Amino acid sequence: MKINLAVKALAALAQETRLSIFRLLVQTGVEGIAAGEIAKALTLPNATLSFHLKELANAGLISARQESRFIYYAANFSVMNELLAYLTENCCAGTPCTPATACCDEDTPNLTPHFLTQDTEL
Repeated sequence: MKINLAVKALAALAQETRLSIFRLLVQTGVEGIAAGEIAKALTLPNATLSFHLKELANAGLISARQESRFIYYAANFSVMNELLAYLTENCCAGTPCTPATACCDEDTPNLTPHFLTQDTEL
């Protein structure tokens, strides 16, 4: 990942509502969730949600698909994994670390993200 893309993604996540939306989308997995359900879960007005979804999409962090009259949004796990790899590529003072398992990458689309199997609350 290039630094300008990392900055764009981090800037999109550096806002409370967008971070909450992204975390919800990560939690729902690769199938995503309808926009109305996001608004209901986070108690957001539709116009506010639309604005924040646009910002996350412009950063490449989410994708949208239309089914019937609903638009479903999902986290872009490959971009998220690239960002995490970029942020940690030189960790441990240059000594190789135990590799982290990529979250919901294309090779394992039906798996629940490994960190959601722990007792953590999003």
